[in-house]
This record gives sequence, C-alpha cells and structure tokens, in this order.
Amino acid sequence: MAEGTQEEQRFVRDDWYGEEITGRHYLRCEFQETDLSEAVTRNSVFTDCVFGNVRFNASRHVDSAFTGCSFKRCNFFDAEFTGCKLVGSSFTECELRPLRVTGGDWSFAGLAGADLRAVTFQGVRMREADLTGADCAGAVFTDVDLSGALLHGVKLPRADLRGSDLSALDPLDAELTAAIVSPEQAAVLVTSLGLHVRA
Repeated sequence: MAEGTQEEQRFVRDDWYGEEITGRHYLRCEFQETDLSEAVTRNSVFTDCVFGNVRFNASRHVDSAFTGCSFKRCNFFDAEFTGCKLVGSSFTECELRPLRVTGGDWSFAGLAGADLRAVTFQGVRMREADLTGADCAGAVFTDVDLSGALLHGVKLPRADLRGSDLSALDPLDAELTAAIVSPEQAAVLVTSLGLHVRA
C-alpha cells in the first residue's frame, strides 16, 4: 500500500489478507468485517478508529500505533505486537488468544473481563490499564509497568509476574494461586497485606 493519510473512511468486508501496510495513517476510520489475517503493519498509525468483527489472525504489527481505537468482536488469534502504542484503546468481546506483545505502550487500554489466558506481555507499559475481572491464568506479564492499573477481581493463577510493577495489586482482591513473583515483589505483596517481615 502506498503512503498517505485517510480520514473518516469506511471499509466494509475489505480483503487485506497478507497486506504490507507501511507508513499509513488512518484517522477516525471504520473497519467492519475486514480481513487483516497475516497482514503486517509497520510505522502505521490508526487514530480513533473503530474495528468491528475484524480478523487480525496471525497478523504482525511493528512500531505501529492504534491509539484511542475501539475493537469489538475482533479475532487476534496468534497476533503479535512489537513496539506498538495502543494507548486508550478498548477491547470488547475479542478473541485475544494466543497474543504476544513485546515492548510498546498499552496504558489506559480497556481489557476488562478479557480472556487473556496464556497470553504474553513483555516489557510493556500498561499504566492505568483496565484489567478488571480479566482471566490471565497462565499468562506472562514480565517487566510490565502496571502502576495504577485497575486489577479488581483479576485472575492470575500460574501467571509469571516477575519484574512487573504490582503496586496496584490487592492480593485479597485477586486470584494468585501459584503465580510466580520475585522476592522483591513478594515483599511488596506482603506489605500490602499489612504484614511486617522481620528476620
């Protein structure tokens, strides 16, 4: 696809399977039932866009931005985001497994109630992200900035949380059975329970 900016365009049932989307900017555009399976975005920007029933299966996104976007009933099976910015984007009734996210900024992302079992977030900024009631069983959240995140009722059994900021996590309001944490994180969690550790 050629470079350029498209504003307030509507794409319905478009076939972008395997497309290379480089240096594009989509502003307040709407994508409905579009096939982006195995597509690759590089240095592309989607601002305040709406995605409905879009297939992102096995798609790859590198240094791209989806800011303030709304994803509803989209499929991200086997999708990868590397160094991407998804600040303020929301996900509703989306299939997000398996999903791999490396680096980038997902602050203020809306993932409440999401099925995030066994997904991977590594080195991602997720400040004030909404993970209320999300099922993150067996997920990997390593070196993730979760400061100020909404974690009410989050399920994290068997999740790998090493290196992440857990200051917003209330261990009495989360499921943490067999979750993996570092000694430093354990001290933070113990302190949040009002306990004092002494030799």
